[in-house]
Amino acid sequence: MRQQDEAAILACIPQLRRYARGLTGQRERADDLVQDTLERAWNRFSLWQRRGEVRAWLFALMHNLFIDRVRSPRARLEEPAGDALPDMAGGAAPTDRLELRDLDRALQRLPAEQREVLLLVAVEELSYKDLAAILGVPLGTVMSRLSRAREGLRAELEGRRLPSRIQRVR
Repeated sequence: MRQQDEAAILACIPQLRRYARGLTGQRERADDLVQDTLERAWNRFSLWQRRGEVRAWLFALMHNLFIDRVRSPRARLEEPAGDALPDMAGGAAPTDRLELRDLDRALQRLPAEQREVLLLVAVEELSYKDLAAILGVPLGTVMSRLSRAREGLRAELEGRRLPSRIQRVR
């Protein structure tokens, strides 16, 4: 691995940590996910085809690791318990902290596939096309998940329930 490739990977760590924290809702699990992603990237760097930016490739690795963990039987046994929010700058008003906490909780209540799309578009500013490639889904699926995520987050923050889209047939 060339030195500039290592630098490119290291430059992505803050973005990976932010995305992992949004996915997992817990600092320790997020750090574990980032560490595993970086380990996989280092071990498999020769497999990267250099067809896109390294950041998108790292997000794809993280996405796959996260999905593997969600699907594992062990993950279903663990109780999700969000940790405390990080300290905000000293001058933050108490209402700001409450709003951030509410947003974090609402985000964690979204289904994982909606949460990851929302985070990658809104926070990491990835294009829909890049996101479709990272997640391995069609562009329309990305747009649909993003729409549902935005509506779900809006409903959670407004304290209302979305009507179920699944209808019973008698």
